Amino acid sequence: MKPVHVLAFDADDTLWHSEDHFHATELAYYELLAPHVAPGFDIKGTLTNTQRINLPTYGYGVKAFSLSMVEAAISMTDGKVPSEILTRLIDMGRELLLAPVRLLNDVPETLSVVAEQYRLVLITKGDLMHQSRKIELSGLKNFFEHVEIVQEKDIATYARIFNNLDIDSREVCMIGNSVKSDIVPILELGGHAVHIPYPVLWELEKTEHPMPSKRFGELSTIVDLPAWLHDL
Repeated sequence: MKPVHVLAFDADDTLWHSEDHFHATELAYYELLAPHVAPGFDIKGTLTNTQRINLPTYGYGVKAFSLSMVEAAISMTDGKVPSEILTRLIDMGRELLLAPVRLLNDVPETLSVVAEQYRLVLITKGDLMHQSRKIELSGLKNFFEHVEIVQEKDIATYARIFNNLDIDSREVCMIGNSVKSDIVPILELGGHAVHIPYPVLWELEKTEHPMPSKRFGELSTIVDLPAWLHDL
């Protein structure tokens, strides 16, 4: 009897590109602020620390990121940041919200294959409105019997979701790009997890990898997922 009956997928940077948009915006942010701070000032570190402090209040997503960009800009310039810079930061946030959804390679084809043998659910965290928009635009919604948009991905959240869906967490395999959010909590619940790294990882998602085990896999691309599941 196969050990996995349910596949839970992350969305951002697992099914479609996301972090590269944020990364490009951050690079533009550094260029905008550089002329307004002392030479050698750690703009990146200040922005990251501001996001870390604001996380319990603002949560995840573009809107939280945009607020932190503005707050950090005001802080690092002692309130002297020009109004046109603040206007540009707001525009950058809006551009992120309206960015097109670009699927990663082989995603629809792979979902179609695994949907023949497994129940599929989608679990993503972030801003409700923005995540909902991306899910609709992706064209992937119909692959999933359930979609959950959460504020945090931790053991308690996953346990609640699986309990509500009458799913045994030990029969779940989570697929995602973040070891911290997608892999470790599921392994702690006794499930399986597959890590598919994305080229860019947000600083606040970095953590140590779990020890190798039968329940943990690491793939370079989603197209290898059916074969990995077959070998369980």
